[in-house]
Amino acid sequence: MIRKFTVGVTVNNHYGVLNRVTALFSKRGYNIDSLAVGETENPALSRITIVCTGDDYMREQVVRQLEKLEDVKRVTQFCDADAVSAEHLLIKLKVNGEGNSAINALINRYGGKVRDFGSDFITAEITAPSEEIDAFIETARSFGILETCRSGAIALSKGSYVG
Repeated sequence: MIRKFTVGVTVNNHYGVLNRVTALFSKRGYNIDSLAVGETENPALSRITIVCTGDDYMREQVVRQLEKLEDVKRVTQFCDADAVSAEHLLIKLKVNGEGNSAINALINRYGGKVRDFGSDFITAEITAPSEEIDAFIETARSFGILETCRSGAIALSKGSYVG
C-alpha cells in the first residue's frame, strides 16, 4: 500500500552528511516529499526529518540503508499515533479594498500570527500539522495568495521516549 511515512534521522553535525543522506534516495529513484534539518540539543548532532511516499518495502529499504551510513546515529520511524508533527508556513495574502478582517479571522482560526502587513498585503505565520497547513492554504486561495514558503514537516516521538 502506497502512503506517506516520516523518518527522523539523528546524524553527526558536519559537512557532507546531508548530501550523503539525500544521495541514498536519489540513487534508488525515491522522491523526498519534505525535508527539514536542524541542530539538536547537542550541537554535535543534527536531526533530519524526511517525509516520503512509498510502500512498506520502500520504507524498510530507506531505514536499512540509512542505518548503514557512517554518520547516522539513530533512525526513527514515526507513525501518526506515536508522534507530534508540525510544519511552519509563511504566506503572503492579497488585501482587497474591503479590509482585512476576514483574513485576520482566518489566520486566528488556525492559530497563526500576522508577521507583516501593508495596504495591499498581509504576511502570516502558521505552525500546524501538514494537513492543517494544506487546509489553510486551500481556504486562503479565495483571498489571493501572493507567495508562500513552507518548512517541511518536523516530528518527535510522543511521551517520554527519546527517538
